[in-house]
Amino acid sequence: MAELRTEEEQVQAIKDWWKRNGSSLLIGIGAALAIVFGWQAWQNHQDQQRAEAANQFATLLNAFSNEADETSGETVAFVAKTLQEDYTDSAYAVYGNLILARQQLVEDNDAEAAIDSLEWALGKAGEHKALALVVRNRLARAQFSAEQYDDALATIDGAGSVENTGAFAAIFSELRGDILLAQGNEEGARDAYLAAREQGQQSRTGILELKLSDLGVGEEA
Repeated sequence: MAELRTEEEQVQAIKDWWKRNGSSLLIGIGAALAIVFGWQAWQNHQDQQRAEAANQFATLLNAFSNEADETSGETVAFVAKTLQEDYTDSAYAVYGNLILARQQLVEDNDAEAAIDSLEWALGKAGEHKALALVVRNRLARAQFSAEQYDDALATIDGAGSVENTGAFAAIFSELRGDILLAQGNEEGARDAYLAAREQGQQSRTGILELKLSDLGVGEEA
């Protein structure tokens, strides 16, 4: 009888514990399941968003490369806008606006529109350092084309130190020289070109040497 009583007491103890904790336990299990299935649904949604953004970007590339299509420019603009609005946090949106800006600058001769597209892309490049440098370079060149010299210099300065810019250091220095020369600052341009020569020793270009030669600087300098 003592053994049976012990079993009855154990059963009663379980019942009492369940009364006290059963509801919270079920709530905890339900919350855990909701988190798991919610995360899976979110992941599926993200995958679908990436796939849709990739398809849109492929459409943009096809339109951009199809020179025979007279409406390709309109398609590029429309799809880039769609990427910007519907997939704003996707890298495809940044790439799409890079292509749109090239079309605006080269084919449409609209530097102001290109600057707007590139400023948006730069704001979205975020932590993607290499991508941000590409966008910053193109933005500075668009600003230079629009004769917004101070803005172009500020865009270059925003890239940070030579250590931060890596392979872009020589590119930015040469572009700085072009901008300073356009402003009439030959001494500053010379210094910038010399910095570009030093930073790009492994890939020294004949064009840079011509620019230095025009400023009276020989290869031995």
